Amino acid sequence: MTLRHLKIFVAVCETGSTTAAGEKLHIAQPSVSLAISDLEDYYGIKLFDRIGKRLHITEAGKKFLQYATHIAGLFEDMEKEIRNFDAIGIIRIGTSVTIGNYLLPGYITRFKQIHPQMDVKVIIDNTEKIQQYILSNQIDIGLIEGAVHSSYIIENKFRDDELVMICGNDHPFANQKYIEISNLQNESFILRETGSAGREIFDSAMTSHGLKIEPAWESTSTQAIVRAVKSNLGISVLPYLLVKDSLERKEISQFWIKGMHLKRSFSVIYHRNKFLTESAKDFIALCK
Repeated sequence: MTLRHLKIFVAVCETGSTTAAGEKLHIAQPSVSLAISDLEDYYGIKLFDRIGKRLHITEAGKKFLQYATHIAGLFEDMEKEIRNFDAIGIIRIGTSVTIGNYLLPGYITRFKQIHPQMDVKVIIDNTEKIQQYILSNQIDIGLIEGAVHSSYIIENKFRDDELVMICGNDHPFANQKYIEISNLQNESFILRETGSAGREIFDSAMTSHGLKIEPAWESTSTQAIVRAVKSNLGISVLPYLLVKDSLERKEISQFWIKGMHLKRSFSVIYHRNKFLTESAKDFIALCK
């Protein structure tokens, strides 16, 4: 079994067909099909179900992909490192929104003091997407706010955070420090999109108390949510760090739900098959 087989398999998974994989790798389609057959024969498993003219990756194939992606990626990293030994290195960081806005700049500043020649590439997205980027080897390290959903991801918690309930200054809740959770049932909610850590925590808390909240608005933009809340178009729940300035300027109001604390942890994550360079280990240590 060769690295070429692994690269072909990964290309088929990425493109969805042997024809497209062949075009991407500049090899004939029959050669792609043969490589997949070789892999299946070698390991004695089916990597794809062939239904009609389409390929559907099997559960065994999904597990194999996690190894193949990182083995192929590690080889490419080695090629770049050895062929360009004196070149500037690159570390790829992915963070969720709160961490990206408030903590990451400080981490990168400290990291650059240790590794001034390293180039830091950053992606900011929701927690679900950051985990997907880790699994597909698009980033080296992730900083997330929510729970990890894959056994292939190693997580190390490094900080706690709190979600806060907010409303407009003219909203009835603004004059009440604590409210009963049942009072939320008929409120109009403006929430982050599904896949964000804060949304996941809030939905889980509501479900555990027998409430199902259907948001009137969903947005990836914290600023848009805060402006809508400020205009009294609904209430929301957001990380304290993201609304701290608005609360201090008294543009919006905070209230609490009796008997409920919406806590969460920040974690640094990486793929369990990922080879961590010394610079990557240093970045993780800075976070922890």
